[in-house]
Amino acid sequence: MTDAVLPRRVAMLSVHTSPLEQPGTGDAGGLNVYVVETARRLAARGTEVEIFTRTTGSGLPPVAELAPGVLVRHVVAGPFEGLSKDDLPGQLCAFAAGVMRVEARREPGWYDLVHSHYWLSGQVGWLAADRWRVPLVHTMHTMAKVKNRALAVGDTPEPDGRVLGEEQVVQAADRLLANTDDEARDLIDLYGADPDRVSVVPPGVDLDVFRPGGPDARRAARRRLGLPHRVRILLFVGRIQPLKAPDVLVRAAAEMLRRDPARRDDLCVVVVGGPSGSGLARPEELQVLTAELGLGDVVRFRPPVPRPVLADWYRAADLVVVPSYSESFGLVAVEAQACGTPVVAARVGGLVTAVRDGETGLLVPGHDPRSWARVLGDLLDDGARLRSMQAAAVRHAAAFGWDATVDATLDVYRAAARDHARRVRLAGLATLPGALGPADPGILVPSGRAPATAGRDAGLAGLGELAVAP
Repeated sequence: MTDAVLPRRVAMLSVHTSPLEQPGTGDAGGLNVYVVETARRLAARGTEVEIFTRTTGSGLPPVAELAPGVLVRHVVAGPFEGLSKDDLPGQLCAFAAGVMRVEARREPGWYDLVHSHYWLSGQVGWLAADRWRVPLVHTMHTMAKVKNRALAVGDTPEPDGRVLGEEQVVQAADRLLANTDDEARDLIDLYGADPDRVSVVPPGVDLDVFRPGGPDARRAARRRLGLPHRVRILLFVGRIQPLKAPDVLVRAAAEMLRRDPARRDDLCVVVVGGPSGSGLARPEELQVLTAELGLGDVVRFRPPVPRPVLADWYRAADLVVVPSYSESFGLVAVEAQACGTPVVAARVGGLVTAVRDGETGLLVPGHDPRSWARVLGDLLDDGARLRSMQAAAVRHAAAFGWDATVDATLDVYRAAARDHARRVRLAGLATLPGALGPADPGILVPSGRAPATAGRDAGLAGLGELAVAP
């Protein structure tokens, strides 16, 4: 593959969560949507995609077609059930072996590029790209150092092992895809990434599914969802865990009613999602909090729903609330705006890009429920401002189509392939007799990267031999 030619086939790695899972519960979320939408559109442009993910059920087929030109390969790595994401580093060797076996059955050069998602996949992608002598493109999605500096009260810090693993992937990747300028700065400032290898490519939204729906959209959506027309709906969508902070919304609703008890007649808070991450340790905690605050008649809980139904929830809401402690982008915020619903979000990470403060919604500093109650109440009471934000939200979200994301991603693939080929040529020259090159002529050391230790190289090489053994 040259810089002028599209990759024929990409190996896309998503170790810890399958693109076939329903977003909004467990470990399925924005990453799943990202993988599905980019893979479909890459295939539509002529680049086949094979997605490798861990098998989590005995009934899953080894290979499933997600869309024309997109295959999902289920790799057996550890028991199907009972493993949390925190247990998966111990299964990376098994997962990598499964990936290697698939490639070993193909003709040489089957994959032109590896694109890994999340640090666990990046560790496997590091080995695969090195073994196959192809470029590695990596998308972090979330970063331990960023999450740890903005933890929710009582949440568990990300372990040092993850921090180290992310640092290794940052150094190994030919290109790093960042969702926003803020994420790019974090990669450079916190992880020492080479600025020349960091590309900002915002995620997209499916504008065919998430759209306003016409002048009577809210009334029609509420009718389909069985909701009363004359209520004010505050909507939270996402995984229920401390990081996403749905408790901030519930506490803010309690504060709104304390300040104005008459609101109880028409205030409705809806939480669409399921427990995830550290929230799995106390899956009913949000319901318990709701009961303790006396909000059983105000707060409704709904399980994750398919995208067309989710679009109806967005249209039905007066405001979508995203109070996260950390977000690499904030896909929910853009989906909601594409449906014409303003967003009130925390002033953190990618939400600063996803929401235009004062125009398509409001950004709230901090997580004090009293501040959130004031902002939410004031905006609900300002009908003219809400209507202005609704129109602006649709215009803003229109710039985030997935087609633009994939076009920019293909540009990054081309650049990664070009730079990778250049480094391979230079490394080959350095190993000629009399040339000044690495101490071990078998190790390629790209510019700006330190050579791996001999022990680590030996371990990776051993894994590679294991993986392709007949």
